[in-house]
Amino acid sequence: MILRLATTTDLPRMWDIILQAKAQMYRENKQQWDESYPLPMHLQADIDKGYAYVLENGGEVIAYGAIVFDGEPAYDHIDGNWLSEQPYVVLHRLAVADEVKRQGVAVRFFQEIIALALSKNIHSFKVDTNYDNFYMHKVLDKCGFIYCGIVHYPRGDRWGYEKIMC
Repeated sequence: MILRLATTTDLPRMWDIILQAKAQMYRENKQQWDESYPLPMHLQADIDKGYAYVLENGGEVIAYGAIVFDGEPAYDHIDGNWLSEQPYVVLHRLAVADEVKRQGVAVRFFQEIIALALSKNIHSFKVDTNYDNFYMHKVLDKCGFIYCGIVHYPRGDRWGYEKIMC
């Protein structure tokens, strides 16, 4: 598997994967994403800013996420405490294709982000997720993240996690 920057030609596949994730959330009555978020314009903005990454397996895009090294303003006001105040990487909008779910793809995506961050001398990885996103909670636990508190967004509160990487 290869993590790489996404291009505009990846947008249709990225959107398909996001739609699959949204459909799963609807089926399971989850509250994190809805018909207004995320949208193709969010994915295009990620591409334009250099945040959009895809995980490929055998030339097929199997996962998408926005990897951000510029910080996240909402993280400045956590109800709780981050583990550190150093520069960090953030992951937003992770989605895995239905055909490869429950095969460790999300964990692999996190491992690739860790390697990318360390190559940039970034040793903190922060992420947030909805209280009811049990799949993500499981991935975060497997990857050694620590719960740090509540992050507030206009669309709702999220649980914030951090991992210090060596």
